[in-house]
Amino acid sequence: MRLVSSILSLLFISASTAAQDAYFLSNPCLTPDGQTVVFSYEGDLWKADVNTRQATRLTAMQGYETSPRVSPDGKWIAFSGRQYGNADVFVIPVNGGDVKQITWHSANDEVTSWSWDSKYIYFNSGRMGQIAGFRVSAEGGTAMRVFGNYFFQYDHNLFEHPNSGEIFFNDTWESSNQVHRKRYKGPFNPDVQSYNPRTKQYKRYTDWEGKDFGATIDRGGHVYFISDEANGEYNLYELDNGRKKALTRFSTSIKTPQVNANGGKIVFEKDYQLWLYDVKSDKTSKLSISIIRNNILPKEKDFDVKGNISAFDVSPDGKKLAFVSRGELFVSDIEGKFIQEINRNSGERVREVKWMSDNKTLLFNQTLEGYTNWYTVRADSSGAPRQLTSDKKNDRGLVMNKTRSKAVYLSGRDEVRLLDTKTLESKTIVKDEIWGFQGSDPGFSPNDEYIIFTAFRNFEQDIFIHNIRENKTTNLTNTGITESGPIWSPDSKYIYFTSQRLKASYPFGMGNAKVYRVALEKLDEPFRQDKYNELFKDDKKEEKKDTSKKAGPDIKPIGIDTDLLMERLEQLSPSLGAQFLQWVYQKGEKTSVLYTSNHGEGRSALWKTVIEPFEPTKTEKIAGTDNSFGFDVVEVSDKLYVLGNGTISKLNLDGNKADPIGISYTFRRNLAAEFSQMFEEAWAQIEENYYDEKFHGLNWNKTREYYKQFLPYLNTRADLRFMLNDMLGELNSSHQGFGTFGDDENLALSNRTMETGILFEENDPYKVKYVLKRSAADKKGIDIRPGDVLVKVNDVAVDDKTDRNFYFTQPSLDRELNLTFRRNGQDVKVKLHPQSSLFNNLYDEWIDNNQKRVNEKSKGRIAYGYMKNMGQFELDQFIIDMTQELNQKDALIFDLRYNTGGNVHDEVLKFLAQRSYLNWKYREGKLSPQSNFAPSDKPIILLTNEQSLSDAEMTSQGFKALKLGKIIGNETYRWIIFTSGVSLVDGSSVRMPSWGCYTLEGKDLEMNGVQPDIKVINTFEDKLNGRDPQIDRAVEEILKMIGGK
Repeated sequence: MRLVSSILSLLFISASTAAQDAYFLSNPCLTPDGQTVVFSYEGDLWKADVNTRQATRLTAMQGYETSPRVSPDGKWIAFSGRQYGNADVFVIPVNGGDVKQITWHSANDEVTSWSWDSKYIYFNSGRMGQIAGFRVSAEGGTAMRVFGNYFFQYDHNLFEHPNSGEIFFNDTWESSNQVHRKRYKGPFNPDVQSYNPRTKQYKRYTDWEGKDFGATIDRGGHVYFISDEANGEYNLYELDNGRKKALTRFSTSIKTPQVNANGGKIVFEKDYQLWLYDVKSDKTSKLSISIIRNNILPKEKDFDVKGNISAFDVSPDGKKLAFVSRGELFVSDIEGKFIQEINRNSGERVREVKWMSDNKTLLFNQTLEGYTNWYTVRADSSGAPRQLTSDKKNDRGLVMNKTRSKAVYLSGRDEVRLLDTKTLESKTIVKDEIWGFQGSDPGFSPNDEYIIFTAFRNFEQDIFIHNIRENKTTNLTNTGITESGPIWSPDSKYIYFTSQRLKASYPFGMGNAKVYRVALEKLDEPFRQDKYNELFKDDKKEEKKDTSKKAGPDIKPIGIDTDLLMERLEQLSPSLGAQFLQWVYQKGEKTSVLYTSNHGEGRSALWKTVIEPFEPTKTEKIAGTDNSFGFDVVEVSDKLYVLGNGTISKLNLDGNKADPIGISYTFRRNLAAEFSQMFEEAWAQIEENYYDEKFHGLNWNKTREYYKQFLPYLNTRADLRFMLNDMLGELNSSHQGFGTFGDDENLALSNRTMETGILFEENDPYKVKYVLKRSAADKKGIDIRPGDVLVKVNDVAVDDKTDRNFYFTQPSLDRELNLTFRRNGQDVKVKLHPQSSLFNNLYDEWIDNNQKRVNEKSKGRIAYGYMKNMGQFELDQFIIDMTQELNQKDALIFDLRYNTGGNVHDEVLKFLAQRSYLNWKYREGKLSPQSNFAPSDKPIILLTNEQSLSDAEMTSQGFKALKLGKIIGNETYRWIIFTSGVSLVDGSSVRMPSWGCYTLEGKDLEMNGVQPDIKVINTFEDKLNGRDPQIDRAVEEILKMIGGK
């Protein structure tokens, strides 16, 4: 028997490690002779003979190794390795051997190419705040930036021409971090360009309105690149005597083409496999690479429910728990000691669970082709799950009535449905705009007469009630601001909800939310006299009731008086902080209102406010609930249970505490099934919630089928990231993406580069150039001067042949740093507190230079305002700057170039739109205008460019519609959809662009952008040479308006 077992084990190992036609091979390149392909697979580098196609592994480092490039002399492979989490540049002999690290910086350094003499490596890096092209010696040393130091240069994908001295490059997001976005046509589209550092000559080779990028060049000077001009898919092109020529016409896109140094062959990715184009024959062929590997993705992996519970319910008898963890369904006793996983024979994700009235059956929803549908199953796992619905929409938010005889839930974007838990049949009772996510759960009135739910009016939630018997729906609140999360009080007299009474919730959210209740009738407070009289009432014996006949349910209609209903509103929660309703519990005449609040020390926790006749209202915090932002509360037989931060607790209202139930149980899932389910759910969520019902002209169902074919070939979590982002990119959308992280990608090593704010000379990397303002080195008592030479870091002597960042990069950020400089033959020692990044310092330097330019050209007459993004901090800073500067100036240049968006467009426009409407003064004082700040009394020019995006585009369109002034610069990015996120089973999320932004004429800004009144473009050469034609033109136009030269 042992022998048979051993043979079976050997057969299994042999099968699992058999050679197979591999997928998800990426970043290929060729040796100079074109006979060997090097590529990344499962996070390691491999190589294969292009004829035999049998692959062997080259690296086995921690983290992912990507972007291999073979040197033109055929001796070395440069690549980006992530053994510390970030990408650094490494080299390895082409036939394998010792790996040598070349760069040391905690930014990502992505290899792009070699110099033709094989002495230097080009790479992209964000180490100076934005992505830019760098060059480093293959022997090591400090890298140099290739094209100057303009903060927003964005040069990347650098590739030397072997003869002319040109360096080819791209300079947009659409050719770097947004490559997966297909069919973009806008002002930030990439073109094939070059710059010759020796002759200072710039050339632009293509001008297609779509994407041309990723040049690769052979020794003969033949230039090949990617373009989507032919059919919207990425295909291979070449420059033929300076003209663009298509080489392939695939119906699915290629990626990362690389020509061999000697020319004649180009390797690229297509359909997650490698392909080869032969220049001479003009033919392509698939490189079916054979790899012997051990596929571990389908293997079972342990998880624990502890602290990872996402939904739960308590059985009506109070004896059992049902709960969900990582999409699996579990049942236990009420103390969580005896736990069993429900066997569903499915890798689908469970999201919600409820007990049926028999205490033996569970009602739950799980995904089916990505959409959640309802099922029942025996809680003892004695039978298979029974499917109740088969909707191509998400059924969710199920709430049962008190007897568990009925349930109400939401379906898709527009349905409220009622489920009979005896017949298990459901019907639609209301169709309205409820949205596919971010709405409120529905509920019942205590007597089951009504359904309560919310629907959207003008992007805000109103509370509705639906009379089930009469099939009549009434908008109770109808206010134009949001009332959300409604709960009908158990005594039927009130409806409780969350609202922010003075401000709409969209798009800012409810930062000042409070908990309210509204009386459904014109109720008066109880009278003390009545309570006093009750003291003297005679006790009456209960009359004997006739029990011979079983009485039917006594349903007393609920009184609802809508006259002046919203005038009966009461605020129940504190005036400080933000509060969100969670539950309403009543016992006798005492009502406990449970809500989350951050008014105590700024930390969110569960609080209660107790309302009782003739007693002062009391508000107290529930201990053990700190740092929780939302709770699920279950009430069974006057006992309360609460789920927060992944843990179920017993809620003791009298003791004001939550007592955790210690639940721990190990279960198993395999990532192959999980990744397949995540793919389907991500697709379905987009199908249901994407803002454009036409999907930008894309057949979304067909897209699903195309990408689904690759699911069986996923090898790693990185493969899933690439594939899902590729699928999402087909939509040509901004504000979209997918990210996932798991302990299968954890690394033991890490590093952080300590920045000081000291900038060094490019050609002398240890010699100080200057100190950045507002940086760690720009402090009193720190004496660092231009020309000083760094000789020691923390008393360690430096080697000027070593990468300077080597001495500043450690596993973590040190609190203090000691530096020694040589000045005029003397050592100068300084100590400072290092910082993590130079981004803000370099950004502020760019803004300072703009301010200086405006001041000089206008002779101090024009105010200059800039916002980096549309967040609250930047808004506050902009207004503060204007209060200090605008009153003393004759006009304003408001700069939104490179603004990365946010959510404060309305506040910005309201500030800019202010005008004077009267004056006031103190006796014999000077007249002062109202409003105090009136920007619109003066000329305003708004600056935009191809990277003004998101909320900056909303602001620009509003500026134009309100006629606040002229817009000068370039068209905005076309990057504006309001977005949220939808969580997936592993805790990751899909970004969900659900709300489009349109002009008053109905144009979609995502597809059209905002056009300037005066078009001025800052070119690559302008940036390289410190020119800014956009600011210059703005100053010129304003001086015409205010009179001046």
